Amino acid sequence: MAEQISHPPGVTGAPRLTRQDAVPVRHYGRGVLAVLVVAVVALTAYAFAANPKIEWPVVGEYLFHPDIMAGLMRTLLMTALGMIFSVIGAVVVALMRMSPSRIISSTAAAYIFVFRGIPLILLLIFVGNLGLFMERITIGVPFTGLVLYSSPVQEVLTPFAASVIGLSLAGSGYMAEIVRGGLLAIGRGQRDAAKALGLNSLNTTRFIVLPQALRVIVPPMGNELISMLKATAIVSVIGGGDLLTVAQAISGANYRTIEMLLVAAVWYFAVIAVLTAVQYVLERRIAER
Repeated sequence: MAEQISHPPGVTGAPRLTRQDAVPVRHYGRGVLAVLVVAVVALTAYAFAANPKIEWPVVGEYLFHPDIMAGLMRTLLMTALGMIFSVIGAVVVALMRMSPSRIISSTAAAYIFVFRGIPLILLLIFVGNLGLFMERITIGVPFTGLVLYSSPVQEVLTPFAASVIGLSLAGSGYMAEIVRGGLLAIGRGQRDAAKALGLNSLNTTRFIVLPQALRVIVPPMGNELISMLKATAIVSVIGGGDLLTVAQAISGANYRTIEMLLVAAVWYFAVIAVLTAVQYVLERRIAER
């Protein structure tokens, strides 16, 4: 039996409707827009696939080329090291930024301002050319003349090392604000309760604040990881040996620039797809805790 829908008070004389009579609103605009989107995507894909100037056999030939795979491995290593150092630096800088000391807090704020403000390509070029005004890296005891370590800058600061340092400095500047936002999202009552239980500031942050802040920190951190992977392509300006650097070097030999760029793009998309899936699973698990 169909369920009847009563009319509002004061409305009389109108026929009673049932649930079966209710008709959902049709959104014709959505269907038209969907058709247009599919058509644009299909036409774009066809334009690439049918373009006679793109030699797809060359793309397939170099997709698993040993040099391309070596560049991909360096890109992944560069991303992993840059992310590790960035997260460590971001946590330290975020805690300094929240310090009651104005000197410590101002120093952290200046660090964030500098490394968020300087363009990454400029930072990489600067770090990669430190040897132009520094001859040696020397570590010693001040005012004693005792030298613990000394080596020419060019030997220590290789293009790969300069790339990791540049990515880490830039990444930590952005991630410090992400970490600070996650820590501020935890109510002060949590810290007061920990203090009442006798926990010091370090243990409170480690065992109470940080585990809860992860729910806020992880999603943007995952986005920063993907952004850092893409940013590794910029290190080609200093010959960092990444995937794009290798692809450009090969294109300089076989004169197939577009094909080699497509090879690099395929691998970037593949890695980003894996990272996106991992991020999704990690976010689900953290949300369920």
